[in-house]
Amino acid sequence: MTETLDRGPARPTATALYDIPGPVARKRHRMYGIVATAVILALLGWIVHLLFDTDQFTAEKWTPFAYEGIQELLLRGLGNTLKAFAYAALLSLALGAVLAVGRLSEHRVLRWISTLLVEFFRAMPVLVMIFFIFVALKVQPLPALVAGLTLYNGSVLAEVFRTGINSVDRGQREAAYALGMRKTQVTTFILAPQAVRAMLPTIISQLVVALKDTSLGFLITYEEFLHAGKLIASNLDYDLPFIPVVMVISPIYIGMCMLLSWFATWVARRQRRNPRTEAVGVAPAEPGTLLP
Repeated sequence: MTETLDRGPARPTATALYDIPGPVARKRHRMYGIVATAVILALLGWIVHLLFDTDQFTAEKWTPFAYEGIQELLLRGLGNTLKAFAYAALLSLALGAVLAVGRLSEHRVLRWISTLLVEFFRAMPVLVMIFFIFVALKVQPLPALVAGLTLYNGSVLAEVFRTGINSVDRGQREAAYALGMRKTQVTTFILAPQAVRAMLPTIISQLVVALKDTSLGFLITYEEFLHAGKLIASNLDYDLPFIPVVMVISPIYIGMCMLLSWFATWVARRQRRNPRTEAVGVAPAEPGTLLP
């Protein structure tokens, strides 16, 4: 009969790069945390005091948000933002995969062309590309915004994909080749599934950048979320409620970015629970028949 002992929460163990803090160090760290919390709370209190002191919470500045027309304008802008982000995210992932395959290709010409495209679009500012496509090529606002975001984020994701695939242990590739698999099969079935877990946080971070960069669409008259807020703050005769508009738009942007981060965490946990990626349990050793 075996007994299970409750040893409580696991304690940190000392390593070559980390020593367990002693009582004095723990007391000092706790004091640092209390001081930092007090400073942050004081800063937030000072900001709230400034908002009340400048009459940012008066009813006349928040009344416009109760109008149905203002709500429809904000919802339409939010929908346009999500639409531009969805197009840019899907096209960026596809373009990044294509350019990464090109950079990993054994053909020198294809590898050089992919490298040139990645380095050029990654170094070019997003706003310059959006303006060039919108003004010089005379493209509509939505396609111009999506094209600029796709070219920049796709080139960045290409490097993420290439680095993630190269980070897989070399033995995995050699073992697959020893089994007679072709390079496409090795990359698709062996390297990519293992690299996704390492690449996922960086991919989500780049998609968050793409989501925030959709706000550049108001510079080319694309009616996205920030453009709707700008119209409310500048075209209504309500003492220019700029700060209330910021206080309404900013939490929504932050919430969408946090939702992407939560989605990445959920996908990572699901992959860890996937039976294809879980380690196979090994039965404990038992005494067997002794050899003569």
